[in-house]
Amino acid sequence: MAGTKTDKTELFARMPVGKALFTMAVPTIISQVINLIYNVVDTFFIGRTGNSYMMAATTVTLAIMLMNISFANLFGIGGGSHMARLMGAGKGDEARSVSAFSAYGTVCIAILYSLLIGVFMNPILRVLGASDQTIGYARSYATLVIVIGTLPTLFSMVLAHLLRNAGYSLQASLGLSGGGILNMVLDPLFMFVILPKGMEVTGAAAATLLSNTIACLYLIYAYRKASASAPLSLRLGDARSISSKNLGRLFAVGIPSAVLTGLFDIANMCVNMIAASHNDLVLAAIGITIKVERLPNAINVGICQGMLPIVAFNYSSGDHERMKKVISTGRAAGLTVALSCMLLFQIFAKPFSGIFLSTASEHAETALMTLAYAELFLRIRSVASPVQFMNYHASYCMQAMGNGRGTLLHAFIRELVIYIPLMFLLDKVFGETGLAAALPVGEALSAVISFYLLHKTVQKAHLKKPKAVA
Repeated sequence: MAGTKTDKTELFARMPVGKALFTMAVPTIISQVINLIYNVVDTFFIGRTGNSYMMAATTVTLAIMLMNISFANLFGIGGGSHMARLMGAGKGDEARSVSAFSAYGTVCIAILYSLLIGVFMNPILRVLGASDQTIGYARSYATLVIVIGTLPTLFSMVLAHLLRNAGYSLQASLGLSGGGILNMVLDPLFMFVILPKGMEVTGAAAATLLSNTIACLYLIYAYRKASASAPLSLRLGDARSISSKNLGRLFAVGIPSAVLTGLFDIANMCVNMIAASHNDLVLAAIGITIKVERLPNAINVGICQGMLPIVAFNYSSGDHERMKKVISTGRAAGLTVALSCMLLFQIFAKPFSGIFLSTASEHAETALMTLAYAELFLRIRSVASPVQFMNYHASYCMQAMGNGRGTLLHAFIRELVIYIPLMFLLDKVFGETGLAAALPVGEALSAVISFYLLHKTVQKAHLKKPKAVA
């Protein structure tokens, strides 16, 4: 494949921008939304018990689960975006070695993370806010979904990234979406039929593990099939043949992307710890709010992930006018979604929060108190949606253009300099309301910086034509 471009050149280089973005983004959005549904379906069915302590336990474990996304970005976005740039430069053999290395690197890091959580589970859960009432539930969930389930979960995400960046967005989405749909079916079966009452959290974890494993098997099949016509490989020899230059460029984007997501996860851990310092009901309410507000995030991440390979390809091929048009079109689409969801949550905060916790059980009193917190938190935090998208958009665009340094700088400023200090400060001054308000304030300040960094990156690309692959 050396010196040739794949059959996806028409999509990346010549198809009208709106149509190309639609073709790449819609399957990814569908995948993200279904993935969101099956991530929150555990919470939904656990909420049918009305048990706020079970809900708080899933909030604690969510922070550990989200770290998988960080590891997936290391090889999925780092390897995938560099693979797309190599495709744009007609270097198919090098792109193949990058894809194989990304796959094997994922396996190694998944095994290490599983061992880490398995050995240090109790202290980690305690630090994240698990109380005597919630740690048993949290431990049973983490054992199945994280200790045993990290490998299929993480491998699925990375294979989906690589498929998407090679132009196979539909196949990537089918794998992740299929796992989500299967989890929706298996959750109530395991929680309320197979396992006895009181083991609903364990049942949800077992259903998630099985669903992720089946999705992983499908994505391996789709990846191997696509490798016949795309620079995708699972051969160890291809992984070992990666050049030091390509390895460096993979990590130049992958590490900042992983750090960006990791810092976001650390911020969520801090939110959980501060919420838990108030009480378990505040912690459960924050967990509900985070699940609800992930709807616009899922759609907008889908837009950004669909946009990324098109931006990367045109950046590498030198068609910067088309690249800028893709960036502006993606920005307009994402802001429309974010503003619409913000308005929706302001009007319907109470029913959206109520989806995740039943008040028709013996736990009705604590459930009502939890939902009162959740409604308030959702109205406050949803204001962040438009500026939060601006941060996502700028980050993905910089990653597509190989600007790992700008991505990393933005991540550190956004989370460590602005958001985390703000949540401690505002919580101390205003209590739980201040903790919720830290998100829109922090994201707004960060969006100003992200817009500046993206502008400088695009300006640099326009003024200086990149070498073979930047």
